[in-house]
Amino acid sequence: MSDNEQDASFERTNANILITGTPGTGKSTLAELVSEATGLNYINVGELVKEKGLHEGFDQEFQSYILDDDKVIDELEQVVSKGGNIIDFHSCDLFPERWFDLVLVLRTDNTILYNRLEKRGYSQKKITENIESEIFQVILEEARESYSNEIVVELQSNTIQDMESNASRIEQWVDDYKAKN
Repeated sequence: MSDNEQDASFERTNANILITGTPGTGKSTLAELVSEATGLNYINVGELVKEKGLHEGFDQEFQSYILDDDKVIDELEQVVSKGGNIIDFHSCDLFPERWFDLVLVLRTDNTILYNRLEKRGYSQKKITENIESEIFQVILEEARESYSNEIVVELQSNTIQDMESNASRIEQWVDDYKAKN
């Protein structure tokens, strides 16, 4: 398939949104809220990896699956090309830039994040790794390096009010996108 044919296959009337961020920032909750309000198809990549075996095994030290990037991309390519999806994943650099119309990076205060991860039963090593990732803005920088700055938006996700405000902003953005297309 030529680049032009591939680009044409991604012309769509419904948006694709990526919600990313350090584990514990509220990606799944926000994605589910927005999906319910907008009718966008919600895809939790972490759950998809487990359900469809899109991994190369399990990392005991970090208690997580070792992602097979190619299998994930192959699994999602057709559904994403149609548009109308909200994708939730803690990383973003594996996805093609052409897939998304909006990339949201959720950020959370370190103390709040620590408490959330502790409540999940994460090991101290895993909590420390995720807190350091948040401090050094690893996911935000990854998004800025992987996608056009015009589509990357940083959102605070510390409180229920933040979550509600973020959901309203995204719903409005989806409405505006639909009106333009």
